[in-house]
Amino acid sequence: MKRLLNFVLLISCNLLLAQTYITNVTIADVEKQKLVPNQTVIITKDLISNIQLSSKIKIPASATVIDGKGKFLLPGLVDAHVHFFQNGGLYTRPDAIDFRSEMPYNKEIDLAHNTMEDKLRRYLQNGITTVIDVGATYSFLKQRKEFATKDFAPTVYMTGPLATTYEPSVYENLKEDEPFNLVKTVEDGIKMVQNQLPLNPDFIKIWYITARDKDGIEASARKNLPIIKAIIEEAHKNKLKVAVHATERITAQLAVEVGCDFLVHSVDDELLKDDFVQLLKKNKTILCPTLIVHDGYVNTFGQKLQFTNHDLLKSDPFQLGSLLDLKHLPDTLLINNYKKSVNSEAYIAMSAKENITCSQNLKKLSDAGVTIATGTDAGNIGTLHASSYLAELKAMQNSGMSIWQIIQASTINGAKVLNKENEFGTISIGKKANLILLDNNPIENLDNITKINRVINRGVVFNPSDLIPETPEALAQRQLNAYNLRDLEAFLEPYADDVEIYNYPNELQSKGKDKMREGYAGMFKSVTNLHCELKARIVQGNIVIDKERVQFGNQFIEAIAIYHIENGKIKKVYFIN
Repeated sequence: MKRLLNFVLLISCNLLLAQTYITNVTIADVEKQKLVPNQTVIITKDLISNIQLSSKIKIPASATVIDGKGKFLLPGLVDAHVHFFQNGGLYTRPDAIDFRSEMPYNKEIDLAHNTMEDKLRRYLQNGITTVIDVGATYSFLKQRKEFATKDFAPTVYMTGPLATTYEPSVYENLKEDEPFNLVKTVEDGIKMVQNQLPLNPDFIKIWYITARDKDGIEASARKNLPIIKAIIEEAHKNKLKVAVHATERITAQLAVEVGCDFLVHSVDDELLKDDFVQLLKKNKTILCPTLIVHDGYVNTFGQKLQFTNHDLLKSDPFQLGSLLDLKHLPDTLLINNYKKSVNSEAYIAMSAKENITCSQNLKKLSDAGVTIATGTDAGNIGTLHASSYLAELKAMQNSGMSIWQIIQASTINGAKVLNKENEFGTISIGKKANLILLDNNPIENLDNITKINRVINRGVVFNPSDLIPETPEALAQRQLNAYNLRDLEAFLEPYADDVEIYNYPNELQSKGKDKMREGYAGMFKSVTNLHCELKARIVQGNIVIDKERVQFGNQFIEAIAIYHIENGKIKKVYFIN
């Protein structure tokens, strides 16, 4: 009798809980690589509590119902390689290109902290419900606690500073904001792990850099191997996995041999042989290929950036805009040297060879059954947080991976990185209700993974468009970015269909987006050296005032543009020349 009463009480309690029913939906079974139609998924609190054929489900009147007919339900995506201490823009890595005279690095650090919520919201907007920060700082380990229970925030797994035998001088003496821990001895390595323990990192990261000590790559790798081994052993002793940055075959091989759990880059210096593949399989090492990050640097420095409409709409517009600053920054000698270097025939050939090597290695590893986890290395120059995920998926597809393999890498395999596959990564009863509802079939076209109808995070349902509030300043910046990229449709997107363009104060020059399209299409096509430099900006309510210096060929015009925003679009523009 007592057992019966307890059972009745349990049922009654469950009925009182808020439940969400996603009905008549096609589920992506990422493990069996098949689509399962006509399913209803029941979410109770933050967990998937039931999955059944829709015809067998009776929906209570109190439930929230989402009609999934014609839609596709995937587990939430995982980006298994990000860096929150980096913003993705031009000024975020002064060790790669030093513009601290333009943007002091302490301001860049402050910006990274102050925009962490925006980054998290963007990840969720892009269907990414889990991110793994593969190299942070003590200050970010502390800050992540602020978002641990926020429904708009993906779950964040994070390591502390990277253990390394080489530290770029620009990062020295930053205290809690230092992203590297310099370790020169075995004792240093052990102490580094112990120092991170009080802040509860989810794992430990090693930056296995070679030949900075003027030894050859293999000699340097073997000389530092005892330190690498000691760090891994100390981490494992404290039940922490270890990720290793290793881009050469020898460093990757040595790291795996001494216990590395997670290789966070592709091997780019040689094609892999079968013995290396078998080593990864035997040790159950997971690989995160990060295929696009190098090209982010190359295309930025070479001033060859091209962005899709997805990038322009979903990325942080201010960080994206900063990548175009090389067109007008005053240190032309530095800028031209970088541009000349990365656009040289020798560098282009070397870069192409590395990309082909990475792609072929990924195909070989994936086909052999090595566990691959999708990660972008977002935060590096040219690899923008959240929006760069699609480009990484497409690079994986270009390597020869199937869409099902890519979706596995982006869901369940990401969960496996930290042994969380029993908590999330598939649509299964008892797992976290971290899901994305798509309007179109992602198995038919990988682009459809961005056609997100709803994101469910911690059981809470979000309309993606509600996650990032549209602001007048963001609209002004988006159109400026698209102008500088000569992307006509992206340039017109922030404008109202009946937009009015004036010469100040009240001389109407044109009305309507179609008229704008006619005027700007010819200019984008024919004018050389077209670039607008933002000199100053004032934002007051729904009005944005930009002071601009615009280059047309060899001519420069100083102008002021006043943007009036109504209902989330630029309604009127006044130009003062």
